[in-house]
Amino acid sequence: MSTDGIGESLWQACVDQLAQELSEQQFNTWIKPLHAQVADDLSRMTVFVANRFKLDWIRAQYAGKIAAMAEKMYGQPVAIELALAPREAPVRVAPVAVMAETDVPRDVAGPGEEPAAAGFKNRLNSGLTFDTLVEGTANRMARAAAMHVAGMPGHLYNPLFIYGGVGLGKTHLMHAVGNRLLADRTDAKVLYIHAEQFVSDVVKAYQRKTFDEFKERYHSLDLLLIDDVQFFANKDRTQEEFFNAFEALLAKKSHIVMTSDTYPKGLADIHERLVSRFDSGLTVAIEPPELEMRVAILINKARVEGAEMPEEVAFFVAKNVRSNVRELEGALRKILAYSRFNQKEISIALAREALRDLLSIQNRQISVENIQKTVADYYKIKVADMYSKKRPASIARPRQIAMYLAKELTQKSLPEIGELFGGRDHTTVLHAVRKISGERQQLTELNQQLHVLEQTLKG
Repeated sequence: MSTDGIGESLWQACVDQLAQELSEQQFNTWIKPLHAQVADDLSRMTVFVANRFKLDWIRAQYAGKIAAMAEKMYGQPVAIELALAPREAPVRVAPVAVMAETDVPRDVAGPGEEPAAAGFKNRLNSGLTFDTLVEGTANRMARAAAMHVAGMPGHLYNPLFIYGGVGLGKTHLMHAVGNRLLADRTDAKVLYIHAEQFVSDVVKAYQRKTFDEFKERYHSLDLLLIDDVQFFANKDRTQEEFFNAFEALLAKKSHIVMTSDTYPKGLADIHERLVSRFDSGLTVAIEPPELEMRVAILINKARVEGAEMPEEVAFFVAKNVRSNVRELEGALRKILAYSRFNQKEISIALAREALRDLLSIQNRQISVENIQKTVADYYKIKVADMYSKKRPASIARPRQIAMYLAKELTQKSLPEIGELFGGRDHTTVLHAVRKISGERQQLTELNQQLHVLEQTLKG
């Protein structure tokens, strides 16, 4: 194997680790655009950055972290150098006007960066389509609704509001809608944007007094795809402008698709009239993928990377990485990089070694006892009620939820879980798992409670 390949794998492994540690917005803004060259002897890694502002920020915030990751993966110190990417046009720094602090976005374009200023850019990722999205019960309803919107925009399900935890495929679905519409109508004006970029655009419109251009850009769209609307919280001017854009687009029968980490009525610090608009079309959830879906995702993504993952390895990984697709992808990249570094075929033993840090963290953090305590605290009952024979709804319901989470988040068998819940039969546990799993698909409030509990348990 060439040293070039090892260098590329070392950089990719660092990127994959950062993708797991940073928020999606931080990663997409600062890390994803970077590329690197690694010296033949792997002693030095040169990271190329788009402009001086970003270079200073990467040096201050991420260079030390990247160096530590590279050293841990390679086993020896790797010097990190930062350099400006070649052929970069000079950056024009705009004057900064005084604005309310709550309207300044976090982790968005730095001073002087002008997003999509020249010409119209739809910001779509052409690789994120319905064909590349693995379908399962976890996303079936959301996928069907998204396909309907793509085929008949401006009609039913307007707006379409998709919610769920991090890394479950909400963004993929939005890009798929945009790509499908553009395949059918090449002249359609489609824009995908993260909510923080909308905040940034509002800030700039106030600074430069360019609201005519702002309204022309947003009010003339045929399809607006906007990610993570929870970031509008406490930003009054942004919410006002989004309300105006929302009304203008609906009036001209344009379609709006939004995502969030919670359902509309669960959004905090968002104006009531905006929440009611969010809730006026169709609201659908995307769940954490079930086991078979996780296996299919791993096998498919491995093939895209030019590797074959044996089914038994995919099952091993899928059983241990349960929370979301992004973590699955991160685990896959670690396994592929480890396989290439060591020039060994992919096996369960290799996967266990590549994911040893992840597996040790999971084994340490999530136990049935921890689940029982967390659920008891959340629903304000005693931990002892988890094992007791008491059956009032105020106790039986949290107990069933704890059984469901024990099945989802640990490797325990049904009889083992039953034993830890006061010696109950495995059929009792199976009934609880099926009941909560079914109701999760239908009850928005229960689904949100389970999201909170899962995130709490996973730390």
